[in-house]
Amino acid sequence: MMDNNTSSDYRDIDLKKVLADMARAIVDNPDQVTVEEDETESGTVLTLKVAEDDMGMIIGKHGKIARALRSVIKAAAKIADKKVTVEIKE
Repeated sequence: MMDNNTSSDYRDIDLKKVLADMARAIVDNPDQVTVEEDETESGTVLTLKVAEDDMGMIIGKHGKIARALRSVIKAAAKIADKKVTVEIKE
């Protein structure tokens, strides 16, 4: 049985930390993972930066890992009632 206030608990979710934690679990150099958060007119932009050697792991074959990361963040953002996009850079 679920609490009635469960959905409100998720509104305070730290999407920046969620993205950073997922990326750190994937890469060989987790200490070089950073996430910058910028507010724009259209919503929040999270910029994921990883070591150059880890770019292939973050993007994955045919972009599958990057797409999965974006999907998870988009789903969490929807629960938190936010509009978030994810950019990936070296």
